[in-house]
Amino acid sequence: MTFVPRSLTFRVIAFSTVWAILALVVIYTVIATLYRQTSERGFDSLLSAHLFNLIGSVGVSAAGELTGGPNLGDLRFSQPNSGWYWAVEPVARGLTGELRSPSMTEAIPSPSAAEAPFNINFQRNYAMEGIDGEELEVLESEFVLDAQNRVGRFRVMGNRSELEDEIGIFEWRLFTYLSLFGIGMIAINAAAILLGLRPLSRVRASLALVRQGAAQRLDGRFPAEIEPLVNETNALIENNRRIVERSRTQVGNLAHSLKTPLAVLLNEGRALGGDKGRLIVDQAASMQSQVDHYLRRARVAAQRDSVVYRTPVAPLVRRLVRVMEKLNPGTQVSLRLPPADIVFAGEREDLEEIVGNLLENAMKWARGMVTVSLAPAADAQGRFAITIDDDGPGIPEEKAREALKRGRRLDETKPGTGLGLAIVADLVNEYNGGLELERSALGGLKAVVQLRSVQ
Repeated sequence: MTFVPRSLTFRVIAFSTVWAILALVVIYTVIATLYRQTSERGFDSLLSAHLFNLIGSVGVSAAGELTGGPNLGDLRFSQPNSGWYWAVEPVARGLTGELRSPSMTEAIPSPSAAEAPFNINFQRNYAMEGIDGEELEVLESEFVLDAQNRVGRFRVMGNRSELEDEIGIFEWRLFTYLSLFGIGMIAINAAAILLGLRPLSRVRASLALVRQGAAQRLDGRFPAEIEPLVNETNALIENNRRIVERSRTQVGNLAHSLKTPLAVLLNEGRALGGDKGRLIVDQAASMQSQVDHYLRRARVAAQRDSVVYRTPVAPLVRRLVRVMEKLNPGTQVSLRLPPADIVFAGEREDLEEIVGNLLENAMKWARGMVTVSLAPAADAQGRFAITIDDDGPGIPEEKAREALKRGRRLDETKPGTGLGLAIVADLVNEYNGGLELERSALGGLKAVVQLRSVQ
């Protein structure tokens, strides 16, 4: 399976970087090749000019001896072993003597015509090793010097190593400059891409605010390419909100439409009395309980996955604790909150009902002490835990499940309907959370609720 990075920024920067490197490699190759070809043509042209100058500066004496004092106008022909030499040697009979440049301190042999043949202009070009081991390029020609057809061999030798050194220096400088240019171009290109993609980060930040409940829509000015995406996202959020509100309205309408008929049945059953009356009352109460239960489940199901219902937990818990302290002045409440706030992934009214019922239950049974703590859960599912302890009588472990059943009251001496813990259990279950009832370190009941937090 081919690895393809998911980051759009990485892909664009990587693609532009590879393209820039390939382009610079091609530019380097073309410029270096053109420079080498130009330098070699200039080198050959210089040798050719020196050769014709040399031929024009040499003659033959009456005695048949080579004569002349060639001055090719280049000081390198005067410096010993410089790699720049010229030589004139007799080829035909009747011609004597040999002329050399001052730089040529020892003879440099010439290859045979079979090894380096002449062209139609009686010239040949070949490479030789110089006196100090340098690489020489030799341009040689045989020329008729007088009417007696006496032929001399003219050779001009240039230091090819110097040419290669100059080409190497140019190529290194070219590589350095193109590398610096490439690094700068890639950096500027990366900066431009990052700046160009910054609006996407703003969109992500705006979506995070919507998900956390801090904003209702994506606000701000965005580039023309991203604005359609922002508009469609806002339309989706608004449509989701309308769907939720319509569901809540329908749930409320259904609850109101069933409330009166159920109340009539309950009153008629109580008025009827007897076994049939009790049966009617029990069934009507069961219907009312079931209607409340499933209406609440429908409402929570419509809200729990919505992106617009997000509730900060600490302020809500702090406010409920203050209310309960005023209603129960004889009970001391200890509140422990984390430094960083936790945001509940759900509606405020549902969290109020969960925490309020648990607090009310703890205050009702506490002898004088209740502790409330909020903290991230120990698991790795992105949840938080609300723990409420009291120093009351508690609930035996075998009766903990009974306490969570709708309408079940373990102690008839205390006022209440027996729906509080059952409502908490239903709401927690609908939010895919957890509810545990344990023995508290204070001696009473310890209720631990775990709910999903906003990541």
